[in-house]
Amino acid sequence: MYQGRGHIVWIYLVVFLCLCEPSATQLSYSIAEEVNKGTVVGNIAKDLNLNVNELQSRDLRVVSSHSKKYFDVNLRTGNLFVDERIDREELCAHLVKCSLKIQAVLSDPMTAHRIEVIILDINDNSPAFIENTYFLNISESSLSGERYFLPIAVDADIGNNAVKSYKLSPNEHFSLDVQSGGDHGVSAELVLQKALDREKQSVITLLLTAVDGGKPPRSGLLQLYVTVIDVNDNIPTFSKSLYKVHVVENAAPGTRVTKLNATDADDGINGKIVYSFIKQGNTNPSAVFYLNSETGEISVKGELDYEETPAYDVRVQAMDQGPVPRSARAKLLIEIIDVNDNKPEISVTSLMTPVKEDAEVGTIVALVTVSDKDGGNNGVTHCNVVGSVPFKLKSNYKNDYSLVVDGPLDRENISLYNVTITATDEGNPPLSSMRVITVQVSDVNDNAPQFMEPVLNVYVKENSPTGSVICTISAIDPDLDYNAKLTYNLLDSSTKHIPITSVLNINSESGDIISLQSFNFEELKMFQFKVQATDSGVPPLSSNVTVNVFILDENDNSPAVLAPYSEHGSVNSESIPYSAEAGYFVAKIRAVDADSGYNALLSYHLSEPKGNNLFRIGTSSGEIRTKRRMSDNDLKSHPLVVLVSDNGEPSLSATVSIDVVVVESSADIQTQFRHVPIKEDSFSDLNLYLLIAIVSVSLIFLLSLISLIAVKCHRTDGSFSRYSAPMITTHPDGSWSYSKSTQQYDVCFSSDTLKSDVVVFPAPFPPVDAELISINGGDTFTSTQTLPNKEKVRH
Repeated sequence: MYQGRGHIVWIYLVVFLCLCEPSATQLSYSIAEEVNKGTVVGNIAKDLNLNVNELQSRDLRVVSSHSKKYFDVNLRTGNLFVDERIDREELCAHLVKCSLKIQAVLSDPMTAHRIEVIILDINDNSPAFIENTYFLNISESSLSGERYFLPIAVDADIGNNAVKSYKLSPNEHFSLDVQSGGDHGVSAELVLQKALDREKQSVITLLLTAVDGGKPPRSGLLQLYVTVIDVNDNIPTFSKSLYKVHVVENAAPGTRVTKLNATDADDGINGKIVYSFIKQGNTNPSAVFYLNSETGEISVKGELDYEETPAYDVRVQAMDQGPVPRSARAKLLIEIIDVNDNKPEISVTSLMTPVKEDAEVGTIVALVTVSDKDGGNNGVTHCNVVGSVPFKLKSNYKNDYSLVVDGPLDRENISLYNVTITATDEGNPPLSSMRVITVQVSDVNDNAPQFMEPVLNVYVKENSPTGSVICTISAIDPDLDYNAKLTYNLLDSSTKHIPITSVLNINSESGDIISLQSFNFEELKMFQFKVQATDSGVPPLSSNVTVNVFILDENDNSPAVLAPYSEHGSVNSESIPYSAEAGYFVAKIRAVDADSGYNALLSYHLSEPKGNNLFRIGTSSGEIRTKRRMSDNDLKSHPLVVLVSDNGEPSLSATVSIDVVVVESSADIQTQFRHVPIKEDSFSDLNLYLLIAIVSVSLIFLLSLISLIAVKCHRTDGSFSRYSAPMITTHPDGSWSYSKSTQQYDVCFSSDTLKSDVVVFPAPFPPVDAELISINGGDTFTSTQTLPNKEKVRH
């Protein structure tokens, strides 16, 4: 705003001066800069001889071409005073004389008076350098006496307030030469007094002080940095002549190993060091390690393996980059720290297999060697056998073992062992490995042949053809190959004083026993012999089995009628009285059968005449009795044909004819054949004979089996006990039963037939497929149990 206003005033003043009379006057005042605002410069009214009372009426004004209104006038007093701060350096930067020109303008009439105010300098500015710091490069090879120009300080003040002198801070290398330039001020030069050594002091710091002539004087400072320029006069030096470091062998690429430290007292390229490996012979460390040529840091580059190279002896070099490079060398020893990175290795140097099953404890089976490539505790191993096996490791010397037998072997139980051996080192964490050794156990002849049972019962039908196989003997031997190859032989024995070899033959390989003759049950019911099974081992082992041969009865004998009705071609007759009551005893037919069992179980039937209903015959007893009383229509003579049949398959039979004559009274009955049973008699003679025969046969049978079977029989709650041996039992009620194995035959008689003849079983047992038949008080057979139809013969 002041600038615009001053411009207008300046134009107005120019126009006014052109119109005014040339009678204007000029006043001159002086005042020091920086005086306070309101300071009176002079009294215009007095100096221009103006009436103070007219100043206001004539509108006295101070005009200036400057942008600032430095002065103003008091219209009441006419005093010219400072209206704004005055800075001489701002108005007259580099001028020796500094003044402000203003105009005092009056109107009515208009007059203008020039006023010059000289601004006097005060020492309000200190000497100052253009920059606060100054850098000077001087080679350490510079000679004493050389000069170096220094910057000149600037002081905005003038005259004595300007720069008058320079001062240099105390030092041993430089002095200051100050030169006076008159009105152009003073200057200073730096003079080298003592040769420089960059290695001792590469930078020298100095303080240059510029002082003006004011009172009091003011000063300004300049920081001087003298950089000593290096020459390549020093050799690089390693911090150590031997670097010894450790690094683990599993260190990954890039892992820091160490950092070389070499120094060069020189500077710049003379002190810039480049590191490198020195190749020695065939060893090239740069293939395993990386060396940073600038920093000297060494890191892992390749794969480290303690087992291949436990340490690296490396030579390193530090070389500066001066025009004529200088270098130094050092030794680097890199020791590889072993880690447990290798499992123990198990090797079998000798395997002695198969091992005999009778091998003694301590017998060597294999030689085992354990190795571990690691070092220290990582390579110390412990070896043992895993699991429960009859083997153990016996230490021979360090890392060498023998696998030996540690218990009994039995090929028949286990013929092959997979022996697992583990080896564990003492690393942290420990590593282990495993090896399986297959040990085969060879057979020795330590097992005799074995039969399934010590006694073998064989059943052979009588009349079987000569040359048939009656049974096959079989034994087992848990041994192997020849030790288990069996041969069978009949041991010397005799049957009824007949050598067994004349009766039987045996196939020594298959064990088939072949009959050399046909057997007759009625002559020979049972015989015994022994068979020996012998293996082919060395020495051979053998065992025996007892064979009981039971001859099974065939139905090859027809029933035979006993006396008095057995005479062939004789006429048999009986008489009965006409007054005979129903049930009157007429006659008793007796018959026997040389066979046994069902084949000897006889039944009686009337076959002729047909339609005759006067007589009946007891099916099991053979007693002929009347069925009713006689009538007048009945014939006086009755021819009867009695059919006696066995129970064999096919059934065999015999017949007997009897003529029954009816007489008027019992006194007329005279016959030698008739026999009326009397209840008071205990037994008939025939019954006695039959009973003796039964007891004799039973005793013979029981004596032949007493060494083999303990027989015990009892009957509880109407059930039959079952045994594997045949047995005949007589009951208190007069009945008798026959039993064999799980089958039992029960034959019962009524109390009124105790004096009747009994048909016995001469054989010790019936055929296996027989039915259980009960003979009750009546005359009928009742089947109580059905057995399999197919004949079973044990071989």
